[in-house]
Amino acid sequence: MRFASLGSGSEGNALVVQAGRTCVLMDCGFTLSETEVRMARLGLTANDISAIVVTHEHGDHIAGVARLARKHAIPVWLTHGTRQAQGAAWDDLPQLAEISPQHSFSIGDLQVQPYAVPHDAAEPVQYVFSDGAKRLGVLTDTGYATPHIEAVLSGCDALVLECNHDAAMLAGGDYPYSLKQRVGGRYGHLNNAEAAALLARLDNRHLQHVAAAHLSRKNNTRELAVAALSAVLGCKQDWIAVATQKEGLDWREIS
Repeated sequence: MRFASLGSGSEGNALVVQAGRTCVLMDCGFTLSETEVRMARLGLTANDISAIVVTHEHGDHIAGVARLARKHAIPVWLTHGTRQAQGAAWDDLPQLAEISPQHSFSIGDLQVQPYAVPHDAAEPVQYVFSDGAKRLGVLTDTGYATPHIEAVLSGCDALVLECNHDAAMLAGGDYPYSLKQRVGGRYGHLNNAEAAALLARLDNRHLQHVAAAHLSRKNNTRELAVAALSAVLGCKQDWIAVATQKEGLDWREIS
């Protein structure tokens, strides 16, 4: 199994996970042309995508989902709440399946486990992907780490973990007060310290990869995010990967 990011941040998000002949795209917040360019960097085309799984209805996660699905007849999986929140956006899709945050499902060679997260969306989820032997846990767009999140992510072989902002940079930055409250609130995004604290509570004995994701351009730095996560694991800072907005993250193999 392997994974890569097309890009991660407030201007667009997409993650690809591949096992055997199955390649699943998690979210797509880019235009069609931009998505194709970013997939090409990873040696992929839209025809390689088996399905798209959606986390929630915010534009930086779904802007390109329906267009990509319609053009290439790709099945889309999402929660009932996400479907209802953007009803018209999903019209005329070739295949649309509703999922429950409590039930896993399979897409080809991948097992997909959705799980609920606290975020300011209708019925948001994140996902754990497995090929039956190894597990990749993905967590972005959550305001805080619940006991359920900890249980789901514990023991994973790889993690993509939100490090959205540095608390001091957000507090002292130029965002309006209301936006600061939203981003830093219980239905917003994890800051570096919160992500590190979550990581410290997990069973990390099997970890092969950790990637920081969804970093804010204005309220965080790569160095701060990496320092927070590496301190928990006691690893060299260059062992922590970063999924960036512009470059994404190249393929990482989980063996």
